[in-house]
Order: sequence, then structure tokens, then C-alpha cells
Amino acid sequence: MNKLNVISGCSGGGKSTLLKVLKACGHHVVEEPGRRVVEAEEAHGGDALPWLDMEAFLQRTLSLAIEDFEAARALAGPVFFDRGIIDALSGLQHLTGRAPEDAARLYRYAETVFLAPPWPEIYETDSARKHGLDEAVAEYDRLAAAFPEFGYRTQVLPKVAVADRTDHILSTLQLG
Repeated sequence: MNKLNVISGCSGGGKSTLLKVLKACGHHVVEEPGRRVVEAEEAHGGDALPWLDMEAFLQRTLSLAIEDFEAARALAGPVFFDRGIIDALSGLQHLTGRAPEDAARLYRYAETVFLAPPWPEIYETDSARKHGLDEAVAEYDRLAAAFPEFGYRTQVLPKVAVADRTDHILSTLQLG
């Protein structure tokens, strides 16, 4: 069984909150590459930001997601990723019409990917998420199509309390 698990889906759908709980349960968690790129770019005045240069942002996000994947291979036990390589590839494909698909073949996560669906009741913008819900839903739709195209099964997470979502994932993976 592949121990590298992706939680993807809609921006503002509760992924980061869910991953905080998984981390508190003692599991390895890899924070979202896109947010880390935004933080790094803002810290040094860079322009690889989604609202300035989306392609540069996505290329950096893809590179960081690959680094994260490589580092996670050495960790014992399950690892949970807040987004991953397919997210960046899907964004590049949408933006430019092309993406380095060899990355999807070389770096394989667990077969089932968990998708956080659009959840308007909890959606919020912040300094790293400046886009609105409509754009987030469009991204979700692209990801829901992209993961199966790259050979993954998707499981949509229920819109329930974070503890119940955590239990759902751990039960699905037979970890709890």
C-alpha cells in the first residue's frame, strides 16, 4: 500500500484544518506547496504569485511538490499532503494548455485521493487566497476531472465536522 496520501479539492474547503487534526493525531503532514510559495515570494519581494505571474507560481509549486514527495518517501508511516503534484499539473494544463505529464507518472501517490468539495458556508479569502468562491469551484471541477485522468480514484469528503472527516479518512485507509 502506498503511504503517500493526498487531500486536495476546493480552496477553502477545510483541507488545512483537517490536516492540522491529522498532524495532532501523530501523522506526518506536508503543508500546501502553493501557500509556502506565496509566503516565500512575499518574504523576499518575488513575483511568482498567483495574482502576478500564475505560470511562475505554478512552476514553483510543482517543483516544491516534487521535493515534498521525495522527502516524504523516507518518512515512516502514512503521510498526508495538503495538495500535491497533480494540483500543480492541472493548473499548468489549464493555464498554458501543457504540463510536464511525466511528473504524474514518476511520482505516484496512494490510489485514492480525498477531495474536499466546495463548501460556501466555510469559504474565506485571506492574504494567500485572494480569489472568490466561483474561481475556487472551477478549480475543484478541474481537479475532480484531472485526478481520474492521471489514474487516481477520488473520494469526496463529507461536509461534516473536522473530527468526523478525520475519522472518515483514517477508517477508509484502515488506520483507525
